[in-house]
Amino acid sequence: MKVKKQLLTLKPYIPGKSTEEVKREYKLDKIVKLASNENPYGSSPKVLEAITTKIPSFAIYPDGATTDLREKVSSYLGVEGDQLIFSSGLDELIQMLIRSILSPDTNTVMAKETFPQYRHHAIIENAELREVPLKDGRHDLEEMANQIDDQTRIVWICNPNNPTGTYVNQSELEEFLSKVPSEVLVVLDEAYFEYATNSDYPNTIPLLKQFENLLIMRTFSKAFGLAGFRVGYGIGAPVLIEQLEVARLPFNTSSLAQTAAIAALEDKEFVENTIAINAKELEKYYEFFDKHQISYYRSQGNFVFINIQGVSSGEIFQTLLEKGWIVRAFPNGIRITVGKEDENEELMKLLAEIATVKLS
Repeated sequence: MKVKKQLLTLKPYIPGKSTEEVKREYKLDKIVKLASNENPYGSSPKVLEAITTKIPSFAIYPDGATTDLREKVSSYLGVEGDQLIFSSGLDELIQMLIRSILSPDTNTVMAKETFPQYRHHAIIENAELREVPLKDGRHDLEEMANQIDDQTRIVWICNPNNPTGTYVNQSELEEFLSKVPSEVLVVLDEAYFEYATNSDYPNTIPLLKQFENLLIMRTFSKAFGLAGFRVGYGIGAPVLIEQLEVARLPFNTSSLAQTAAIAALEDKEFVENTIAINAKELEKYYEFFDKHQISYYRSQGNFVFINIQGVSSGEIFQTLLEKGWIVRAFPNGIRITVGKEDENEELMKLLAEIATVKLS
């Protein structure tokens, strides 16, 4: 069997180790997973109530038009229903976009250190990658604009950026959008949108009226705590959404997932509490890092990135893993999901023990 030759250069996505896997491997009683930026507080109680009382018929295909969810999200955001497209998590929407727009004679621009699925699917379509290194952990928008030419079809901005948690502010974004040719699609990945609390974080929905080449991506996986249901969505110009629908798989969001997402939107208090606690716990991490002279980026997500100099991040990852803590390793650092208060305090104590030896 022969597949596209570019597939031979890639590896399938490898999720972090499961808690049960680590328990067995290291013979540990307690495992804390702070690797995948999941909501440590779960989801709204209204979600459980909805999926146990509004049980759909499992023998019937889900609503492929996502009628009720579309109406709910439309009202929630203040946009029209034809501006929305729904997907099985944002991973599927990324795949849809790239499959629909990129080809071997085109290129795509993105940060070098960002969400890897942009790169992964662009390689599958054999498009040219133009990856711009981050500057102080942030998108270098000036250089990204310089990389755009007549063959550029998509520019990706992960905001807040995964894995660094840094962000592009309102004025920076508007200036950048004004430089991008109208035929080039700018995709704003706002998976962590709800967690962003800085006053100059962009208000992007109004920008859709000014820039028809803008697509915003958001998800129910993070602040809403529905990662297991896989519901993401895009917001853009109706003409673009209509074209993308052609590439969407039929019935790509399950009936149960749609029910859960609708219920999640009805509990504003749960999300607000999640955001407030996350911001408070992030400040505790900052104080700890400053005290121990550990380099980090201030984050607008529900995670924080530690810069590691002069030592393998894999070594730090392994040290923590053997003690029952699952985090995410990168070539130049470690990303830690903000957990519950007691989890964060316990992890900080552990980091304090190894900081002078391995992190300084």
